[in-house]
Amino acid sequence: MARITASVYTSHVPAIGVAIDQHKTQEDYWQPVFAGYEQSKQWIRENPPDVIFLVPPLLSRARKQHGRWPLGSRTRLKETPAMTLKVALAGAGAFGIKHLDAIAKIDQVEVVSLISRDLEKTRQVAAQYGIAHVGTELADALKLKEVDAVILCTPTQMHAEQALACLRAGKHVQVEIPLADSLKGAEAVLALQQQTGLVAMCGHTRRFNPSHQYVHQKIEAGQFNLQQMDVQTYFFRRSNMNALGQPRSWTDHLLWHHAAHTVDLFAWQCGAPIVKANALQGPIHPQLGIAMDMSIQLLAANGALCTLSLSFNNDGPLGTFFRYIGDSATYLARYDDLYNGKDEKIDVSQVDVSMNGIELQDREFFAAIREGREPKASVAQVLPCYRVLHQLEQQLQG
Repeated sequence: MARITASVYTSHVPAIGVAIDQHKTQEDYWQPVFAGYEQSKQWIRENPPDVIFLVPPLLSRARKQHGRWPLGSRTRLKETPAMTLKVALAGAGAFGIKHLDAIAKIDQVEVVSLISRDLEKTRQVAAQYGIAHVGTELADALKLKEVDAVILCTPTQMHAEQALACLRAGKHVQVEIPLADSLKGAEAVLALQQQTGLVAMCGHTRRFNPSHQYVHQKIEAGQFNLQQMDVQTYFFRRSNMNALGQPRSWTDHLLWHHAAHTVDLFAWQCGAPIVKANALQGPIHPQLGIAMDMSIQLLAANGALCTLSLSFNNDGPLGTFFRYIGDSATYLARYDDLYNGKDEKIDVSQVDVSMNGIELQDREFFAAIREGREPKASVAQVLPCYRVLHQLEQQLQG
């Protein structure tokens, strides 16, 4: 008969792993932490178990980096089934709802806390999705010990500081696009992620849309050589409205938000950095304080071109539409759907496990946490996009 002989706990496993990797265990800050493990290590040496169950599922990372259990046991490890990840979501607006709908389709993930500005509306949304904890301050969710990860769907101007708060609290974090509204903010998030070892990802959804994945697979297989991307990002927002047409409490931005999608996607599809970038903008809106029209031109190191037109003045079809022009085909991508140059629909239903880019994005976030690896669209991978945006902002400011 099996018998449980001991239960050993530790917190902030990713940060501890980084301290081991970087040989910081004897530094003044870390030495008391690792000294506290000595009693447990001695007990394990004297009472070696036959089987160890290591929870949460960061085992693969520990074994890959150290070849052993971090506390020093030589006992052979056995992975346990993945436990349910507990998630806090901040921002119960249009995109917060998209994530809640996506997470509902993902096994072994539970949203346990919902944070947003309007408490009554937040309670209504929480009741609809069966979320127990509600609040108006992110700090309330970060205090919950059961929370493993946070998804931020809050105003752009809050992203960097809130991402830093999540990492400081020992929580994995996914930030909806953009990562920050300044290069300084984006670099600060990356620096802390590298220090803690936690998973930090940005919602660059275009990398996950089946339409763009299909094109990417063609490029990687050598079946399509991208020569030019023509992109239109058009909305009708002469007043401050969100994606659902509801009044917004913050101001959107063509450059730091909407252009971020295309700048990142273009470099990703090219497999080459952007080496030249130019931008022009129209008049500044007298109330909103932002440019309502913008034009951006990009050149990748492999010679491919990108032309991006953005507008909040467009009273017509809304959204972002991508035309890929290559040496063997033309593709038109409209969010998750894909068409050829003759506007004939291409079946992309087998590209991934879902036809929903947000769902695929969230699946990648949770998989990276479970597997202890860097996610696609990690803050490190998308940082070059924000360097380009910073360069364009400097041009526009003269």
